[in-house]
Amino acid sequence: MSFYINNPNGNKPGPVSGNPLSGICEKILIQTNKIFDACASTGTESGIVLQVANFTPADPALPLTFLSAETTVGAQATISDLVVERIDTAPNYANVTMNITVPVTVTYRDANGVIGTGTASVTVSKSVVLFVPQPSATPIDITASAIFSSQIGTFTSPNIFTVTACLQIIIRVSAVVDVLVPSYGYPTLPPCQQACGSQCPGIRDLPTYPTATAPTFVSNLSARV
Repeated sequence: MSFYINNPNGNKPGPVSGNPLSGICEKILIQTNKIFDACASTGTESGIVLQVANFTPADPALPLTFLSAETTVGAQATISDLVVERIDTAPNYANVTMNITVPVTVTYRDANGVIGTGTASVTVSKSVVLFVPQPSATPIDITASAIFSSQIGTFTSPNIFTVTACLQIIIRVSAVVDVLVPSYGYPTLPPCQQACGSQCPGIRDLPTYPTATAPTFVSNLSARV
């Protein structure tokens, strides 16, 4: 089984039924990436020029026929030329301007009918208004993620495609912070659906999670003498 397969135990993640306060047993301190503000921009743009490199296989037979262009799997969009200009009439808000570069993988068919891929990138400029907290010891981070998708394009030179694409960009204002949250305690981990039946002395006797009950601290210097 798993948390969600044939598991009747209520000590698991999922929807809350009944009183949501029932079962809260402690306050825990966690470190997390807190999102202070975010926005999404989605649109279709034409005339995007993709300068392609790293052809696989190498030296494709020209001309090439464009098939598609998609965000490169596992690659992250990067921000450059970031400017945060606070708004005088609203000090906690700012005009945030940046260039966002999105890695793209282009798929094509060459003159011999061989399917190949190449890499390219798209850089777009964005200027948005966002809530940006005041400076503190914990740094604020502004990041962007993007999805690029195109099925319309033409081959215009040995390594260039001109395409029409849908581009979605999400911009976030965040910081790594310590947050105190109420907790229902540790979950009960069910056995795997195809769990191994072998015995593991020493391991099976260990608790799944550490016990973290803090004793009362008594400050008594004379007791140490």
